[in-house]
Amino acid sequence: MRLHRLSRMSPTPIYLDHQASTPLDPRVAAVMERYVGCYGNPHTTSHSAGIDAGKAVNVARRQIARAIGGDARRVVFTSGATEANNLAIFGAARANCGRSKAVTVATEHGSVLEPALALRDEGLKVEVVPVRRDGRVDLRLLESIVDEQTNIVSVMHINNETGVVQPIAEIAEICHRAGAVLHSDCAQSMGRMPVDVNVLGADLFTLSAHKCYGPKGIGALYVGGRPRIVLKPLSLGGGQESGLRPGTVPVPLCVAFGEACRISAEEVQVDADRMGRLGARLLGAILHVCPSARLNGSHRHRAPGALNVCFPGATGDELICALEGVQVSSGSACASAVLEPSRVLLAHGLTNEEAESSLRICVGRFTTEEEISLAEEVIRQGLCKLGL
Repeated sequence: MRLHRLSRMSPTPIYLDHQASTPLDPRVAAVMERYVGCYGNPHTTSHSAGIDAGKAVNVARRQIARAIGGDARRVVFTSGATEANNLAIFGAARANCGRSKAVTVATEHGSVLEPALALRDEGLKVEVVPVRRDGRVDLRLLESIVDEQTNIVSVMHINNETGVVQPIAEIAEICHRAGAVLHSDCAQSMGRMPVDVNVLGADLFTLSAHKCYGPKGIGALYVGGRPRIVLKPLSLGGGQESGLRPGTVPVPLCVAFGEACRISAEEVQVDADRMGRLGARLLGAILHVCPSARLNGSHRHRAPGALNVCFPGATGDELICALEGVQVSSGSACASAVLEPSRVLLAHGLTNEEAESSLRICVGRFTTEEEISLAEEVIRQGLCKLGL
């Protein structure tokens, strides 16, 4: 990912890349700071240091579960969304060896798509479902693919590049009729849209702290299902996290993650309304200056404030140089070192040239009206300079 330098119009860069990562909420930082010196092992019950640490982790676990309408006993801490996705994909596939097919979607994050494709080496048939031009899965097509041989299906809730929202509840019904397990990567969801495991209906949910104004290095897999979904752990050697993720959990990070989820769940509607308004304002300004620009992906089924815009006639590098001082990106942060068009946008049906002319722009909780005004002016000047 390429970030812009300091704008001459603003004393600090304007951060509009919240799908890559969100700033740490000061309220979360304050809670985390209180536990930096918490040295006890939270898995130890023989002395007060360990017991106090364990209590703090359990409070965090309950906060996360409450934020998604779930059961704290089903929250498994991981190092982040990537590990949680791997645990879901490999864990479910290896635990249910009687079924021989895995299904995912062409626009999934690499931490889902690559593990799913790797299951071919373990003898599974892997189906990668295409998306329509709007980035949404065709439910009829998916239903024709998911059958009694399907083991695991993985479909993300909100796409990390385009912000397109998938119909997870409807997909869950399709999967459950066939007896398949559904995993949904919800890393982009917390803090931007309501997440209720009972409403969405998937069996496994991935969460990430640094996408909801918490710290990097901590995430979770929510293991649902009735009865609880059985998973094989990726690693062995400790028995922590219900035997699914051995290793001592980091108390300050867990506590911060819990607080971030608590705040996000309580403020999601206010945040969503505000981000949606600012995102719509910014898109309107872009289209006013550059009528040929267009929004990639569904206009209706989209996370509030998340934009992916194609600017025909300019490359991503040219756009990044022209929009100096506004921090946006030309694709997924995890794929920034790959000098190729976004495979997510190509899956939408865009040409290589169109994909290379697209930028991801996303507002967040702390984006101000003043910053949007400054960003609009930077974008106006930049696009005019490029002759767009």
